[in-house]
Amino acid sequence: MAQIPHVLVVDDEASQREMLIYNIEAEGYRTTKASNGEDALLSVAEDPPDVIILDWMMPKLSGIEVCRQLKIKPETRAIPVIMLSARTEEIDKVRGLETGADDYVEKPYSVTELMARVRAQLRRVRPTTVGQTLTYDDISLDSETHRVMRGDVLLKLGPTEFRLLSTFMEKPGRVWSRDQLLDRVWGRDVYVDTRTVDVHVGRLRKSLTSTGCEDPVRTVRGAGYALG
Repeated sequence: MAQIPHVLVVDDEASQREMLIYNIEAEGYRTTKASNGEDALLSVAEDPPDVIILDWMMPKLSGIEVCRQLKIKPETRAIPVIMLSARTEEIDKVRGLETGADDYVEKPYSVTELMARVRAQLRRVRPTTVGQTLTYDDISLDSETHRVMRGDVLLKLGPTEFRLLSTFMEKPGRVWSRDQLLDRVWGRDVYVDTRTVDVHVGRLRKSLTSTGCEDPVRTVRGAGYALG
């Protein structure tokens, strides 16, 4: 199965942390948690999330500093950070956003509103997980109906090829290594030979070119694959 969205919750207050985890998991998402800034950075390095909910005031390392460190590293700067804070002054909100936070939510907050903000960030980084239709050139992919069209032709794709194409279409031009595709398409806990990726990319290419169109999947020697 393709990986479900993964949200990291960072808050030193256990009751707040568990309440957030309960609501996030009720949406069908996977969660990990950290109770301080240092553990948050370790968690991101070991199991990168799709979205981070990050409390500002924490022991060892503040949320602001965690956010700053994440945003200066190329491998983590694209992960959306939703900052939670009891600081309500405009200057604090500006500081949070200028540090790199993608959203800023003041405490006390509405859980319903916070979950809407989480879904908004997921639509940006993982659009197929929230039911959007993706398009690239003359290819369209509907994640709800699992239909893929190239021009006016409905393509026949197996479930693995569909997940591969979804991954490629979420970020056209990005080069995905075989290991990254294994994690994203097959899941982190599934042990599959990297050559399996080549086999399924080959099947995807065959389906995409079945109408006589050009192959949009690019092989990058020594690196992996990309769409376009």
